[in-house]
Amino acid sequence: MKNSTLIPALAVVATMLVNGCSGGAKKGTGGGAPVLVARAMETNVPVQIEPAAVGHVMPYSTVTIRPQVGGVISKVHFQEGQEVKKGDLLFTIDPRPMQAALAHDKAQLENAEIQFSREQKLFDQKLISQDEYDTSKASRDTLAATVQSDELNLSFTEIHAPFDGRTGSLQFHEGNVVKAPDDTLLTINQVHPIYVAFAVPEQYLPEIKREMSEKTLKVMAAFQNMDAPPQGELTFIDNAVDMMTGTIQLKATFPNEDNALWPGQFVQVALTLSELTNAIVVPSEAVQTGQNGQFVYVVKPDQTVAQRPVTIGITFQGATVVQSGLQAGETVVTDGQLRLEPGVKVSIKSAILSTNAP
Repeated sequence: MKNSTLIPALAVVATMLVNGCSGGAKKGTGGGAPVLVARAMETNVPVQIEPAAVGHVMPYSTVTIRPQVGGVISKVHFQEGQEVKKGDLLFTIDPRPMQAALAHDKAQLENAEIQFSREQKLFDQKLISQDEYDTSKASRDTLAATVQSDELNLSFTEIHAPFDGRTGSLQFHEGNVVKAPDDTLLTINQVHPIYVAFAVPEQYLPEIKREMSEKTLKVMAAFQNMDAPPQGELTFIDNAVDMMTGTIQLKATFPNEDNALWPGQFVQVALTLSELTNAIVVPSEAVQTGQNGQFVYVVKPDQTVAQRPVTIGITFQGATVVQSGLQAGETVVTDGQLRLEPGVKVSIKSAILSTNAP
């Protein structure tokens, strides 16, 4: 993975390798083949899926705000794009028509209660029929339900935020008449936390499931000009492989407290499956390939070089893991190998940081 914005985890490694280039070995006194060098370092290296996946940022939750009663918007209580908290008042729809309907139906209910009380006394005295009693009771109960409906409609004239989130573009303004439930007033996205969705080849699925059953898998997301990529956790594996692409859809959850990630954004995603501890790493350019496999040129104390066969592992952030053949602290040649053969004396040049830092 070559993108230096993706993996700050190797920032320490990069610094050590650069320091090795610039100060790890003293300059020769002349006459040797000019080379650049770095020291082999021992560090922890994350094992990640290569190459980085392209993901897109999704809100953790989205809600479309629609009116449950029609009427005139009398007040908008927020600014477009504002962050709101659960329960915050967003809109007020003119409540006067509902208040008038409630007052009218309450008066009707009071009259029906009085009438039913009379009918009940007459029924107890067997002066009216069962049908007359039932009709009076049904009229009372119907008006009681109507009052409850009026009270509910009155409460619907105030529209509150269902969760913490960020408001989008306002579709209706104060004075507009809205129709329930057709009109969309606003969309709110929950961005704390936030999702990043991405897909990986299906061959990684067994390892992902195995590692996820044992620990939380870390995920990093980055885009251009980002200094510190946000870190999240893998929280979702889709229940089927996409047969058309041969990939499995995943989601990672990020706290996103600093709003670094934004819904709809495309990012590069690095999923860490495990970690190599105390691994020996060198700059990738130090590793050469010969007839007998990979090797590095090691600078000895007398400023001559030896060709050392090595077994290499993963490459990460411009550094290669050396599984065998090299010890931490040994100096290897990173540039100028074409002039070398075993026993050749070298002269160490000043490091060019822009080309040697991973």
